[in-house]
Amino acid sequence: MIKENIQKNEYRRSPFSRNREVRDEFESKLLDLARVTRVTAGGKRLRFRAVVIVGNKQGKVGVGVSKGLDVAQAVEKATRLAKKNLIAVPIKGDTIPHEVYAKFGAAKVILKPQRKGRGLVAGGVVRVICTLAGIKNISSKVLGRTGNKLNNARATIDAFKKLKLKNPTPSEAKPSEG
Repeated sequence: MIKENIQKNEYRRSPFSRNREVRDEFESKLLDLARVTRVTAGGKRLRFRAVVIVGNKQGKVGVGVSKGLDVAQAVEKATRLAKKNLIAVPIKGDTIPHEVYAKFGAAKVILKPQRKGRGLVAGGVVRVICTLAGIKNISSKVLGRTGNKLNNARATIDAFKKLKLKNPTPSEAKPSEG
């Protein structure tokens, strides 16, 4: 009997333990990794900056940016931040509800809905974000000359924030009785 209790307790973990494994529904993608330096009186201090996109392929996506002394630390911190900054993307069928335009810095993004079967017509950063958000049919264009992946990602996220599903008015949703 005591042996059984010991075996059962082996698998039970405290909810406050730090190294517990959590089943994660989110998929993450490293978008950009850069070596950045800060010049101080003592010399140059090298750090790494990571940009991570996180999504569950069911309408939730987020972007996180963080720095760390090594690559693993930067990626882990950026992933944590991306999960904190999740937004809900309204998806109508396999596409977005309407056309949208957004700008962040010099990055400009246009997203257009497409009919079923058209596929993901997007390049670079926009394609990664749409895939992780769960959008299967979309057409997009990154305007301007900027190759800054972070600003392109933020412009895409801003475009998703502008999306709205048409909510039925109360009279359409429930016919009045009388």
